[in-house]
Amino acid sequence: MSNGQWYPPEWPDRIRALATGELKPAAPKRAATVLLLRDGADGPSVHMLRRRASMAFAGGAYAYPGGGVDPRDEHPVHWAGPSLAEWAERLGVPDEAEAQAIVCAAVRETYEEAGVLLAGETADSVVGDTTGDDWERDREALIAREFSFAEFLDRRGLVLRSDLLGAWARWITPEFEPRRYDTWFFVAALPAGQRTRDTSSEADRTVWIRPADAAVGYDRGELTMMPPTISTLRGLERFGSAAEALGAAGDQDMTPVLAQARLDGDELILSWPGHEEFTKHIPTAGGGSGAPGEAGGAA
Repeated sequence: MSNGQWYPPEWPDRIRALATGELKPAAPKRAATVLLLRDGADGPSVHMLRRRASMAFAGGAYAYPGGGVDPRDEHPVHWAGPSLAEWAERLGVPDEAEAQAIVCAAVRETYEEAGVLLAGETADSVVGDTTGDDWERDREALIAREFSFAEFLDRRGLVLRSDLLGAWARWITPEFEPRRYDTWFFVAALPAGQRTRDTSSEADRTVWIRPADAAVGYDRGELTMMPPTISTLRGLERFGSAAEALGAAGDQDMTPVLAQARLDGDELILSWPGHEEFTKHIPTAGGGSGAPGEAGGAA
């Protein structure tokens, strides 16, 4: 592997099994992740974490704070920013409850994994320092699912600031992966007075890094990333500030990125349409068999 593209060794066998009908795809779970940005002298940096090598999904890979949607993320919350109808249209989902759940998951997971909270006491304010013991108890209770995010906001008298998020991309894990996610990527700026903390139990390292520097690390094979991670990083390289990136979020294409896997003679060809750099040609053991199959994206 010349670069840092995450590539599990079991993929060829799973792709063949999918192509021959031996593998039934798992249904993808909804998820959300946030590219948290802060400005520096040389432009914006993004907050990344390295997933523990022991993690069942993408162990050792660099990613952003995020995770799966909790069904309780649909519970009504005090809301600021674009309407739920506007969010449903932007995220490409059929109803407002699902749109709220995805946005709530993005805000909740950022707080759980990075200690950063995109909420305020009013529709035009943001909480400051969230590092006190009382905040930490609530954060740990959220992780333990002792109460919902809606209950957390209620007990603190807070409004969810959906206007601090910009929808950026959507990727779906390939159909041949045993764990699949339909993941919405968002961008957000680190609020004034808040700071990230190494709070994720799923990570063994966290960094603030310029997107261009992270991309160089990937290209050299020093940083392992999944296709959507490096793709979104490359998309951020051209912006001189977090505000510029947020301002451009509305122009980003939210069409789900779906991978395709096909058999071509003695090769398996794995590709992500529109993202040619990730295409892989994989020799098959003994030439392979079965008809071409299609897979669904990466997350």
